[in-house]
Amino acid sequence: MPRKPTPDARERILETATRLFNRYGVHAVGMQQIIDECGCGKNLLYSQFASKDDLVVAYLRRCSGDWQDIVAGAKAAADVPERHLVELVREVGVRVNEPGTRGCPLRNTFAEFPDRRHPAHRVSMDHFVRVRTQLRELAAETSAPEPERLADRIMFIIDGLYTNGPIFGDEGAKSAVAFAEDVVRAETSAKAAQGR
Repeated sequence: MPRKPTPDARERILETATRLFNRYGVHAVGMQQIIDECGCGKNLLYSQFASKDDLVVAYLRRCSGDWQDIVAGAKAAADVPERHLVELVREVGVRVNEPGTRGCPLRNTFAEFPDRRHPAHRVSMDHFVRVRTQLRELAAETSAPEPERLADRIMFIIDGLYTNGPIFGDEGAKSAVAFAEDVVRAETSAKAAQGR
C-alpha cells in the first residue's frame, strides 16, 4: 500500500529545493539531488510537483513573496514615503549579505531561462513588472515631481545591490543605502520641482 504524503510534504520539498536552488542555481540542481536532500521518495516528489518546471515555478512564487516582506518591513521602518524607498534598499542590503546568498533568486533564474515562453522566465518577468509598479506607487507618494524616474532609479540601485551585494558585503550595502538617500533627496528637492 503506498504511503500517503504528510501535510507538510510539499513544504519540505519546496524548502529543500529553495535552499539548493539558492545555493547552486536551478539548472545545476537535479530532481534526484532534491529527493536525496529532502529524504523523500521519487513518487512523493512527483505527486507534489509534476515536473521540475512546476517546482521551479513554486520556488519563484515563494521568492516573489519575499519581496512583499521587504516592502512591508520598509513601510514599518519609516514614517514618510521618501524613507520607505531608502528602507527598501537597506533591507535588500541585509538580505543579500546573508550567508549562502547569490543575489536575487528571481534575477538569477531569469538569466538561466532566457526563453520567453518558459514558465520560469514568465514568472520572473511578471515579478519584475510588479516590483516596478510597486516602486512607482511608492514614489508617487513622495514629493518627487517625476515619481516614475525616482522609482526607476531606486530599482536600478536595488538591481545593482542584488548583483554586487554578495561580492562587496556590508560596505556595498552601506554605499547603496547612501546612494538611495542621495537619489531620493535629489529627486524630491525644490530644484527637482523646478524641472531642472
